[in-house]
Amino acid sequence: MLFYAHSGLRYLVLLAGVLVLGYAGYGQATKREYDKTMRILAAVFTGAIDLTALFGVAYLLSGVSFYPQLGGHIASMVLAAVVVHVVSAVMKRRPIAERTFMPHIVGTLVALALIATGIMAIGRPIVG
Repeated sequence: MLFYAHSGLRYLVLLAGVLVLGYAGYGQATKREYDKTMRILAAVFTGAIDLTALFGVAYLLSGVSFYPQLGGHIASMVLAAVVVHVVSAVMKRRPIAERTFMPHIVGTLVALALIATGIMAIGRPIVG
């Protein structure tokens, strides 16, 4: 059950990432002010990654056999989680007038690339 929960949550992570990219890209292109919606979308993306990681750790601790490709998966996913948390922390510490959409665009692209790399490392399709 943990495997299916962990595996299925990737769709929520990918959807949240696409929403962050879309909203941040639109905000950057139209020069909108940074707003609460961006903070919420970024928090949902970060939370989805954290929940997926929690299920992944629980699955790993449940006694699944470790194989070499799993190391690449774990490393990529930990780096993706670090990236989204760093972006979130940086944006919270910036004064409101200095907050922009660009850190979310860059951070989300990096995180999604790491997630895709991690999924492919264990031989799974990204979607499907």
